Amino acid sequence: MDKGEGSVRYILSGDGAGTVFTIDDNTGDIHAVQRLDREEKTHYTLRAQALDRWTGRPMEPESEFIIKIQDINDNEPKFLDGPYVASVPEMSPMGTSVIQLTASDADDPTYGNSARVVYSILQGQPYFSVEARTGIIRTALSNMDREVKDGYQVVVQAKDMGGQMGGLSGTTTVNITLTDVNDNPPRFPHRLYQMTVLETGMVGSAVGRILAEDADEGINAELSYRIIDGDRMNTFDIVTDNSNQVGIIILKEPLDFETKDSYTLTVEGTNTHLDLRFLNLGPFRDMTRVVVSVEDVDEPPQFEINFYQVEVYEDVAVGTTIQTISAKDPDAANNSIRYDVVLVMSLSSENQETVSFYLLSRFTTE
Repeated sequence: MDKGEGSVRYILSGDGAGTVFTIDDNTGDIHAVQRLDREEKTHYTLRAQALDRWTGRPMEPESEFIIKIQDINDNEPKFLDGPYVASVPEMSPMGTSVIQLTASDADDPTYGNSARVVYSILQGQPYFSVEARTGIIRTALSNMDREVKDGYQVVVQAKDMGGQMGGLSGTTTVNITLTDVNDNPPRFPHRLYQMTVLETGMVGSAVGRILAEDADEGINAELSYRIIDGDRMNTFDIVTDNSNQVGIIILKEPLDFETKDSYTLTVEGTNTHLDLRFLNLGPFRDMTRVVVSVEDVDEPPQFEINFYQVEVYEDVAVGTTIQTISAKDPDAANNSIRYDVVLVMSLSSENQETVSFYLLSRFTTE
């Protein structure tokens, strides 16, 4: 022990000696010469010894001691994975969990409240809330409708010191998207559609298209169509174009303007994927009428029979009526008919008599 004669010299060795800590070799006082950061190093192990200043011999055994760095609140909470992206189905009940956030605080959780974090919402109310202790974001309103607003930006704050005044804070952003559910029935924008088709239309050809509009998307907007009335003869069919949910009316049987010149069909469009939770918002189907008008095509007259055989005497007088033939115009206008001979063929029989064949043609005249 130094008796004030200055014969004792103190030395310091160990972790951080001479760089972080120094010792006054006269008094033995230890000083920190650098800023200490508990988050970088929590403690230092040092050794001190008193030596005879003149001989350098130890005056007492070496002493080992540990310097522990006491924490202060010098680190704000941080959201290491932000910004965040989350989704929740539209129309979810109030309190539905969306996502859990976790903020990290580098301060000592075992000392005071420096690392005790609480969460709050700075932006996103009244649609969403956050649990103060867990960081779970939940829906704060029920029946949020994607078709009205499909995205929200929520800003969450994490504050240490248990949220008390003086605590440090950090923020992050959560982009929340409402995903679709089938909560919108299909609706035809028109109660009546009018289409025309030639009576010579090919079986299997498209007559026209209709579309029941659905505000939902994806499978929730998928539709099927069917003809529920007005087609007792099974003349038409309707199929769905899955690329755009359009209903295509197809000609299934040949048409005849003179037999039937129009059809009034009742068509139903129905969602194919129903959500039982929202059946009360239905019915998830709609009906419309489709009037298909058949257009007349000018058709040639038709003979009552296709082949006539006539026998006449060889000495029949010129101008004698030998056969009356008849053709009828199948069109609704029933135009007058003009007849003409377009081909004559003469053949000789075994007794050298001549047999003539006449090919008759018929024309309608307007």
